[in-house]
Amino acid sequence: MTSYATGLEPRCYALVPAAGVGARSGAAVPKQYVPLAGRAMLAHTLEALAAVPGLAGTLVVLSPEDEQFEMAVPGFDAGWVARSGGATRADSVAAGLRELQARGAQPHDWVLVHDAARCLLRPEWVTRLIEACAEDEVGGLLALPVADTLKQGSHGRVMATVDRAGKWAAQTPQMFRLGLLQPALAAGTEGVTDEASAVEALGHQPLLVEAPLENFKVTWPADFALAERLLTSR
Repeated sequence: MTSYATGLEPRCYALVPAAGVGARSGAAVPKQYVPLAGRAMLAHTLEALAAVPGLAGTLVVLSPEDEQFEMAVPGFDAGWVARSGGATRADSVAAGLRELQARGAQPHDWVLVHDAARCLLRPEWVTRLIEACAEDEVGGLLALPVADTLKQGSHGRVMATVDRAGKWAAQTPQMFRLGLLQPALAAGTEGVTDEASAVEALGHQPLLVEAPLENFKVTWPADFALAERLLTSR
């Protein structure tokens, strides 16, 4: 386990990778900019993070070619923007960690990586994660125990039923110390689909903090209509 300086109060930073194009969404623009309930999806996400008590700042990592952020999220003043995103999520998160370091973040500080497309996030869920992980040696993530029967499929056919016992659907934020997450991502990104899997590859066991189904990731075309109904009903 990596050791960190003692006697220093760690800060918490949010990091939102938003350099993707959302190819699975079927949208005409990058999905983080699709309007939902009158605002860009990313604007809802950042509003929720801005309401989390105790965050030292929020960094949004965009594509170098991004020209939509300022128009889609007017008046963003709760953090910073870096146009240094890469081809993959892991590349964008790694770039974001370097930017946070340049802005004074230390190895013992916590970084909460959150999907731009989880726009139904509530501040109290983030607070629950922070409180659960504050004294943990590794860190953790919001997740939901799997309730559905799971099927292994191939070519549209069921090949096997997978035991759902102990299975969780990973969500975000995922909260790890900068000094652990940075080398975890640098170790290689093959098979890494989230920050927790990178940390797991180093032999660690992140903490699972239960969160509701409402914290789903808007991915498929039908997800947009559902997210809009839920946002409108709030």
